[in-house]
Parts: sequence; C-alpha cells; structure tokens
Amino acid sequence: MKRIALAAGLVLALAACQGENRSTRHLAPIPPATMALMASKGMSQNDPILMRAYKKESEIEVWKRGPDGRYALLKTYPMCRWSGQLGPKTREGDRQAPEGFYTVAPAQMNPNSSFHLSFDLGYPNAYDRAHGRTGAHLMVHGSCSSSGCFAMTDEAISEVYALARESFASGQRSFQFQSYPFRMTAENLAKHRLDPNIAFWRNLKEGSDYFELAKQEPQVSVANQQYAFSGDASVMAAVARKRQSDDQQVAGLAAKGVQPVSLVYSDGGQHQIFRQALAGEDGSLAVDASARNRLGDVSRPEALAAGPQEVVLGANGKPRQGSSSTLAYTSQKPQEGRVPSGKPSSQVTPAAAAPAPAAREGGVGGSVLERFRGLFGG
Repeated sequence: MKRIALAAGLVLALAACQGENRSTRHLAPIPPATMALMASKGMSQNDPILMRAYKKESEIEVWKRGPDGRYALLKTYPMCRWSGQLGPKTREGDRQAPEGFYTVAPAQMNPNSSFHLSFDLGYPNAYDRAHGRTGAHLMVHGSCSSSGCFAMTDEAISEVYALARESFASGQRSFQFQSYPFRMTAENLAKHRLDPNIAFWRNLKEGSDYFELAKQEPQVSVANQQYAFSGDASVMAAVARKRQSDDQQVAGLAAKGVQPVSLVYSDGGQHQIFRQALAGEDGSLAVDASARNRLGDVSRPEALAAGPQEVVLGANGKPRQGSSSTLAYTSQKPQEGRVPSGKPSSQVTPAAAAPAPAAREGGVGGSVLERFRGLFGG
C-alpha cells in the first residue's frame, strides 16, 4: 500500500499531453514476463534505471543499475514513431525530437496524458538554453503519433512508466535519458562525417563512450556551449584513448571508400516491425481501424511510406547529382534484452489499445532534394 501511495503521488499536469479523464493506468504493475527477465539477470524492480534512445534505429533501451554501481541492459523497446530529421531540436514547431543528455524526475511523469502515459524529457536543458533553443513538453509517450516526441505504443509506455515508477518509489531521485541520432559506431561516424551536425554528435559520443566503458552514467555539465563530461579519472583516460582509436577507424573507413552520406526523412521514422505490420502489398502503409486499435493514431503515414532517402555527399558536403536512394528498413540483429521481432512493444502479445486522440500535424512538402536543401542550404 505504501508503494502504491508513493507511485500515485508522481503526478504532472503538462498541457501538451494533459488529459481530462483520470484513471489508474499509471499504477499498472510491471508485466510478469519483464519481472521474470529481471530475475534472470539478477535485477530488481527497485534498482535505479537509465534510458538511451536512438533515432535511426528507432529504439529505446532501459538499463538497470546493480549493487556494484554498474548498469546492465534490461530490455530494448522499438519506437513506433519519431518525427523530424536526425539532429537536435532547435526551435518551437520544428518537429524535431531532442538529442542530448536529459534528466527525468518524478515531477515530469504524467499519469493523465492524452497519449496514454508520458514523461517529459526536460527540454530545453542547460545545453539547449546556452544555444538559445526553444520548445517545451517534449515527451516519451504512448500511441504512434509524434510532433517532436518519442512514441512507443500504449503497451510499451505502460511498461516503461512502471519501471520508472518503481525506481522512483524505491528512492531514485531522477534518471538520465540519453538521446542519440544513431548508435555511436565508427561506421556511422564515417558515413555522417560531412553532416553539419557532426561536431555536435562527436560531443555526444564523449558521453556515450563514458557510459559504454564504465557502465556508469557520466556527470554532465555545459562549458563553452558544449557538453562537458566528468567522472572516474581512469575512465576519462580510457574515453580519450577510445576517441583516438575511433578517429583512426573513421579515417580508415573513409580511405577504403566509405562514402559520406546524409539521411533525409520526409518526417521521422519508426522501427521496422511496425512498418512491416502496417505495410500493404503496394508499399503503402495501411492505417486502418485495426491498426489504430492496436497502435492508436499513426501520424503522417505517407511520410513513413518511402523510408529515409540516403543522399551521397561530395567533398564540399553538397549532394551529388542523382545520388539519392531509398534506404530500406534493415533487419535488426537480436541482442541481449532486445524485444523479439514481430512483437511491437514487449515480450508478450500486445493487448488492443484504445485509439488515442488524433493529432493535427501540418505537412512537409517538396521533393527529397528540396528538403535536403532546406537542411543544408544551396
């Protein structure tokens, strides 16, 4: 009863995701399958959590901290929808989902969201404010609709919300949410080496490397309009060595002919398993009543239909003529904690979710080249 009372106190009324109907869905227990998964990994629902999001791969990871102070991956959840392009959010209305290091406290949890359940990422953070960025109410929420948020489906957000709720109820004061454009591999950095955001992404990689090496969250601050990371001295030294090694790998990949590219989205993306579930025989996305019952509102299905366009860049960073091609939703290799393919949001068969209110969202017109010029100029 004490735990339920503590959980019930984690309430936030935020206009962007505020609903009128009060319910107890925010008190739903962690599913038995996930409890069993935690037990098999020596984890407890009381252990602190950390989350990592990747736009290109359309995935959100939940990590649990053990008694030794190190985090281990609990589970990887597919994102049903994110909007915008790869790159940070810079202004209100740009439809960009944020990239960076954010802190989520109990007051940012919203049990009365119009999108089932949600939590606010805390955008703009100190880094965003240092760059004069605007916007508010950037969420992780249910349904399959996004105008700058990360949408996970109702079932997935219910599970993630419960994991956060139990960690808060056990004393965790806040958790770190790391948001990236893609997994910070040498291959991805080589491919995106001429992107206008590459300096920002390399800065994010410093924090990512710290976590990868130490399995502890880096201490994050802002200095000279950049993220500054600190922590154990030996880990910081290892981060510097890894950066040097990765830079050499990036140079080697470029020398071997890995072409610099940019990914241009009509308006964001989604994990392949949702695309496969929605795809019609003609390649269109069939968002019928059945799909809406399972996923809620699916924002801009026409923008999802083609998939991102991979544009090869010249040495000047501009697109080569006739270099645009559709990038397929590639298959994901199974790894520890990953949700099995074909099951959109957990290890159990999803229950039918009530349709979420439709979100009215404006269009992004123009050809791929026109959208590219809007991002890069020219």
